[in-house]
Amino acid sequence: MSRTAAAARAASEAGPPAPEQRSPAGAVAPAASSGSLPRASGPRSGRAGAWAELLRLPALFTVPGDALAGAAAAGARPGPRTLLAIGSSLCLYEAGMALNDWADRAEDAVERPHRPLPSGRIRPAAALAAAGALTGAGLALAAGAGRPALAVAAPLAATVWAYDLTLKHTPAGPAAMAAARGLDLLLGAAATAGGTRAALPSAALLGSHTLAVTAVSRRETTGGSVLAPLAALATTGALTRLVTAGRIRLPAGRRAAAAPGLPGSAPAAQPSRTTGLPGSAPAAQPSRTTGALTTALAAAYAATAARPYFHATLNPSPPLVQRAVGGGIRATVPLQAALAARSGAPVTSLLVAALAPAGRMFAKRAAMRKVSIT
Repeated sequence: MSRTAAAARAASEAGPPAPEQRSPAGAVAPAASSGSLPRASGPRSGRAGAWAELLRLPALFTVPGDALAGAAAAGARPGPRTLLAIGSSLCLYEAGMALNDWADRAEDAVERPHRPLPSGRIRPAAALAAAGALTGAGLALAAGAGRPALAVAAPLAATVWAYDLTLKHTPAGPAAMAAARGLDLLLGAAATAGGTRAALPSAALLGSHTLAVTAVSRRETTGGSVLAPLAALATTGALTRLVTAGRIRLPAGRRAAAAPGLPGSAPAAQPSRTTGLPGSAPAAQPSRTTGALTTALAAAYAATAARPYFHATLNPSPPLVQRAVGGGIRATVPLQAALAARSGAPVTSLLVAALAPAGRMFAKRAAMRKVSIT
């Protein structure tokens, strides 16, 4: 064999760089890793591909469900202000992605030199500027949705920056990530209905799921921890039970309670058979269709998250822990949809559920296939 042929064979056997694994980071919540990163050379190594890799574009499909679930929990139909809240969430999420890589640029230079910043495809100053601009845009969109929305978006943005710059590698990291996800759901409620109180239970449930996933992700490169995936498995079971056990009862007199498919005020112990009074039993009781939809979506959530958690519990090796993180993050969308259905908004829940296959289709595009979304 000639020297040239031998060199070519050695290069082919070397293979592409190892996939990046890190704790999830971002404005709203962690996102699942879907595969290896692109090679430094090729069509995807251009400027557009580098920014797509930096911003984890396929992960954007996990974001709108927060605001939509928040609007449903508040008992209001999505409207123009809900769209502004979604836009704010997307901007803050992307700000967190760019800031994450800027904060980790020294670590990535040693462990992940193929990433956009250490490889030189994107300058650190550009990533930091993008994070600042996206944060400003997110706050501006929230302000357009009203003062209540801005009052939630401001601490959300602060949590994003605190997580990426300070809290990520501390014990408070998972709690900060959970708080960000919960605040994002409350942002949708505040923008749509002007208040967040009715959406607090849904925010707590979604934040608990995020806390469990983030805790598992802390050991995705080293493995060896049985407690984190076991706790996440237990959390998944508890959340599934809580989501399907009952529906959120909206405050009496809320305008959206009269809308078809939305729950009204809390029913009395002995509901009246008459319909002459506002908030009577027919308006307060959920339909069988909505209940079945909630159960189906909660089952999809449990099925998506529980199996990889169980495998990681039996064998907490890095590959299985990484699969557990991916499964937990993919389960976020059906959980968002289940929360919307639980709140009596079946149409909204189906819209949220449709984001999961849409995200997978987008990720399979040639330019996105190997873009890391963590």
